[in-house]
Amino acid sequence: MATRVIGAGSLARDLGRWRHAHDGDPDPAGRRSTRPAYLALAEGIRLLIHDGRAPLGVALPSERDLAATLGVSRTTITSTYALLREHGYLISRQGSRSTVALPRDVQHDGVKPARSILAMMASPELPTIDMTYAAMAAPLEMQDAYSAALEGIPAYLGTHGMDPVGVLALREAIARRYTARGLPTEPDQILVTLGAQHGLRLLLNVLTAPAARVLIDHPTYPNAIEAIRDVGARPVPVPLRPEDPAGGWDLDGIRSAARQTAASLAYLVPDYNNPTGLLLDADGRAELATIARDTRMTVVIDESMADLGLGADIAPPPVAAFAKGSEIITIGSASKSFWGGLRVGWIRTNQTLITKLLGIRSTVDLGTPVMDQLATVHLLEHADVILDRRRDQLRSQRAALLDTLAEELPDWRVTVGAGGMSVWAQLPTSVSTALAATAPNHGVLLAAGPRFGVQGAFERFLRLPFTHREPELRLAVKAIASAYAALTPRAADPLTPLTCY
Repeated sequence: MATRVIGAGSLARDLGRWRHAHDGDPDPAGRRSTRPAYLALAEGIRLLIHDGRAPLGVALPSERDLAATLGVSRTTITSTYALLREHGYLISRQGSRSTVALPRDVQHDGVKPARSILAMMASPELPTIDMTYAAMAAPLEMQDAYSAALEGIPAYLGTHGMDPVGVLALREAIARRYTARGLPTEPDQILVTLGAQHGLRLLLNVLTAPAARVLIDHPTYPNAIEAIRDVGARPVPVPLRPEDPAGGWDLDGIRSAARQTAASLAYLVPDYNNPTGLLLDADGRAELATIARDTRMTVVIDESMADLGLGADIAPPPVAAFAKGSEIITIGSASKSFWGGLRVGWIRTNQTLITKLLGIRSTVDLGTPVMDQLATVHLLEHADVILDRRRDQLRSQRAALLDTLAEELPDWRVTVGAGGMSVWAQLPTSVSTALAATAPNHGVLLAAGPRFGVQGAFERFLRLPFTHREPELRLAVKAIASAYAALTPRAADPLTPLTCY
């Protein structure tokens, strides 16, 4: 099979102002850097790889084509590709083109943050604050949860320990929490998964086909976009509008997009959307369920953030409480509420679909670890105390982040949602990718705005999590301000216009 090749024109378009994202930063003495162009180009391509705009396994353009398109020497391209190979971003095979890859230490869902090539070369030991993830450290009760699980595990040791549906105690605990929130639920409506992401992938395998359209919030969770693409489906973005009366969701836009694209599936995050923190109100949820029925579209609701409301208002019932049939499927997770290392999630749906999902699951895994499930039972039994404390911590940390942003970056506009773990910041200029590239040189790692959208959107936006402790958040914002100050003089240069997306 022939290797797919990225066109030189397409790569140049996605790179945008790659020279000015890295070249010419003032040094501490105020002098301009003479950093070679190949370093800046390599860093620009590295970011495209991490953002998914340079897909794994595809080949980069030939050195000659890319040199001609970018207007640089072929030596520059040769040096760029050599540097990417050195750091594991290109794989070369004799007799064929070099193909895009990820270094071994960042291949597993980005567990180890990928540092900037420039930062690694300039200062290998530079301490950084990682703002690329939105997740908290484990609560104090986590050790007690596993101690309780260890005490309960003997009851399961006489079995083979592989239960693809999930242990009954956990399914009962999850069902009780749904019922308490206004959505009567039975344990046999719950399928326990390896996190919400795993649940989404199972659903996509059952409910979509290649080239099918899937509606998404825009912006949304990056890994969901990749999951949709991985099954060959096409994400169809419907923009969030914070000024909308329904809390940010353009319900007319969802209805119109569903009809025009014949989308049979939607993936939405109405409970403290990641990255904006927006919350869809009760009336909007009722209307969303109506839209699903009218358009015969199944809506997957991601409730991973549902426990993290930070306002005074009582959260509305789950979207599925407004359904009249099986048009709303809910996925949830213990990862955001309790700990990212606890890979336990669930799907709430009807038994017919659960049977289909089990058929797919048997080809992928044989169930969620029993110990993790029993630990989650303990955490759910003590959830009120744990979550109250974590919400207080998040409110305090969010206040520290906002205060420092107002001091250091007063011209940034910040969307502060009703909950979640991050704010969505709008920059005065379209330099999000460039800022994420240069930020490691100033001591902070960032996830560029385009990661949260499709088709290169959100170059003027940045997700800023407030899951670090207050002193770290203040240092992070100061580092971001320093990196942004190094970029903005060039962003305003009329001779180097910004690429528009």
